[in-house]
Amino acid sequence: MDKQLNAVTSMDFDRIERRAAARRRTSQTVIYVLLALWALIVLFPFYWMVLTSLKDQAAYNSEKVPVFFTLNPTLQNYVSAFTDEQVNLGRYFLNTVIFTLATTGLMMLVIIPAAFAFARLEFRGKHLVFTLFLSLMMIPNELVIITNYVTITNWHLRNTFTGLILPSVTSVFYIYLLKENFEQIPDELYKAARVDGTTDLEYLVRVMIPISRPTLITITILKVIECWNAYVWPRLITTKSSHFLVSNGIQQIRVSSFGRDNYPAMMAAVVVISLPLIVLFLVFRNKIMEGVSRGGLKG
Repeated sequence: MDKQLNAVTSMDFDRIERRAAARRRTSQTVIYVLLALWALIVLFPFYWMVLTSLKDQAAYNSEKVPVFFTLNPTLQNYVSAFTDEQVNLGRYFLNTVIFTLATTGLMMLVIIPAAFAFARLEFRGKHLVFTLFLSLMMIPNELVIITNYVTITNWHLRNTFTGLILPSVTSVFYIYLLKENFEQIPDELYKAARVDGTTDLEYLVRVMIPISRPTLITITILKVIECWNAYVWPRLITTKSSHFLVSNGIQQIRVSSFGRDNYPAMMAAVVVISLPLIVLFLVFRNKIMEGVSRGGLKG
């Protein structure tokens, strides 16, 4: 009797396990299908942009119904985007590289000492100053842009790289993120370094920066992306094409006869401008996630 009961119980248990496994497989299949559909929706605009950039202009203009593939891809649109007299894409690209590198480098020189001071140095009113500093994040960005515009205009710095760069050389959020990361480094290291006669600058360069490298890499990448995608401020402060960035350049291309007449070439210009950021994110995506998680946790 006991053997029969055990056999029945074992069969019921196996049946329950199979049903549970089937439910898990079904739910996973549904999740993967939904994720795949969402990925297609997200990636389709980029696919369409690349596809259009590879189509011949005459073939594109002759399409009555959109064609989702091409049997005769061409790179002539990319050549036209860089060589057409109406478009100065190479200049826009160079301006953006200069703006991005200069802004990011200067910002790192500002935020690293600031974060170190708030994290390790003791001075009167530090907590009050940091609280007031954080309160700046509550100011609407529109008000900051207006103030910066009036200041740069009064200093006669419009249509200059100095005027483009100056308002972006600091960031309250990045200082806060880096400060939180610096505070995770044990105080014993700082005290031991001070006993050995190490100056604050030496301790910052030799200890804190190497330990905080993932967060610094994350901040650098995020700032590069921010600078590369900048639109409102460059649009306000530059009126001459000699100082246009790629964001302004694309707008200039779109409204020009070049963009209206040669849509595939305009898409080629957009691909060229978008590709560096895509590659940057794909290469350093793990560093970005690691740096953000390190900056957001205290231990």
